[in-house]
Amino acid sequence: MIELSEVIRELRQQLTDSLADGAGETVRFELGPVEIEATVAVSREAGAHSKVRLWVVDAGADGKYAHAQTQRITVTLTPKLVPPDGGPPRTALITGDEAHGER
Repeated sequence: MIELSEVIRELRQQLTDSLADGAGETVRFELGPVEIEATVAVSREAGAHSKVRLWVVDAGADGKYAHAQTQRITVTLTPKLVPPDGGPPRTALITGDEAHGER
């Protein structure tokens, strides 16, 4: 199993790669909300710094995790691009430079 945070981290990396791959292309895509739907197993770590973790489980493996509490969740993310100079976040475009009239 992998943690939900790892899934989101990998998604972030793949979106970043897509931004770079689109540089110089004439067809551009505005990046809108991204939905992740997953079945997760909920576990709690014991100890002084206990915390709850969400583990993504394989769709065909629900029977293996019958002893754990599983939930189906949908996470909606709205990616924004933060300029290196720390300016305000803006909508990400899977492309290079903005075309005239493009939003």
